[in-house]
Amino acid sequence: MKNVMALIMAGGKGERLMPLTASRSKPAIPFGGLYLLIDLTLSNCINSEVYKILVLPQYKSQTLIQHLENGWNIFSGDLGHFLRIVPPQMMHGDKWYQGTADSIRQNLEMIEREKPSHLLILSGDHVYKMDYALFKRYHEAQDADVTIAVIETARAQAQEYGVLQVDGQYRVTGFQEKPKNPAPIPGSPDQALVSMGIYIFKGEVLLDLLKRDDRPDFGKDILPNILTSHKVMAYPYRRENRIEEVVFFTDEGGSRAELPMEVAPDSGYWRDVGNLDAFWNANMDLCGLSPFFNLYGVRWPMRTMQRQFPPVKTLSVQGEDGRYLHGQTLDSMVAHGSVIGGGLVRNSILSYNVSVHRGAEVDESVIMENVDVGRFCKIKKAIIADGARIPAGTEIGYNPRADRQRFHVTPRGITVVRREDFLDPPAAEKPPKAVKPRKQVK
Repeated sequence: MKNVMALIMAGGKGERLMPLTASRSKPAIPFGGLYLLIDLTLSNCINSEVYKILVLPQYKSQTLIQHLENGWNIFSGDLGHFLRIVPPQMMHGDKWYQGTADSIRQNLEMIEREKPSHLLILSGDHVYKMDYALFKRYHEAQDADVTIAVIETARAQAQEYGVLQVDGQYRVTGFQEKPKNPAPIPGSPDQALVSMGIYIFKGEVLLDLLKRDDRPDFGKDILPNILTSHKVMAYPYRRENRIEEVVFFTDEGGSRAELPMEVAPDSGYWRDVGNLDAFWNANMDLCGLSPFFNLYGVRWPMRTMQRQFPPVKTLSVQGEDGRYLHGQTLDSMVAHGSVIGGGLVRNSILSYNVSVHRGAEVDESVIMENVDVGRFCKIKKAIIADGARIPAGTEIGYNPRADRQRFHVTPRGITVVRREDFLDPPAAEKPPKAVKPRKQVK
């Protein structure tokens, strides 16, 4: 992988993820308590020994840039390794990045200086583990000009993606962009192959295509028109992506044991976190004894910038009746700096510096950083945005009709709470305080 360059698309607006993207781009959304979404793609690069990386941000990129500068400054220039952040510089006309292909086209000079043999085109906002070395090996074995990673999806769900048609050897024969009637996989009439937005090109092929074709996007514009002139292959991700991992388990006696290295169950996992329901689902997939997506791998670790917060604290707090309420977290992931003071957290993800006070219950929820959950709150199936302060006794997620009057509720019924939803109204809007009459002094 020494002469492979990765280009990570990191400019997505993520409009369907509002309000989480109100002040940051989609790749900069927090995930799993500690991470940003882009950390997963970058970790895949490092684990695959891809050390030449360009990140192409655009929309509200300050949070993303600060995170990369502070947390990913790990590359050695002396070894020819780098991670470069390349925002739009309008090198070729007065325009921002218009699409995936255009963002690369505007930086061709920088790419040509490195003379990469292959170019990896990646998305910075997907949840998955992928060994790009296996991807490249498959691409070279097929002697392909370009290879597209694909995943099997139920045809009803494939309508939201680009769908590929292939022959029996997985050579791509057609493209459909968000079709109403997706083409089935040969031999599997109920499934379709959707593009994961992950490509590998021969270096000279990509450079030539971008110089000859000025259209902005790969999936919509360029790739559908080279099927007869170039060899375009599909990479069956779930079949070929075999990440071996050390597996740990807890035996009946409570002892931690280690199994020999085997193919990780989440080698075939992939989620495009395109909307709030998908974001909530991906976070819930981290919880439990056998999570669908495991962040605790030894061979395939997920890296990020670790913040300087103290350890998590759980407290037993005395209630008004004299009995103690014990702080507990069950089947959950809780980030540094959080304090569970007599509250109960179940099947949830808590980010940095979250407080859960006496008698509060948090179930199946994603709590962003610096959130304060007041006493005796009840929160279920919710996403609480960063900085929100939930007043004591508030119920969220138990009465959908009432929630829709106050908050945003997704089609699946996930309640999304912004910090602004609980801000006090301006002073001019507050009703005047009632003035109690003074007692007359005899």
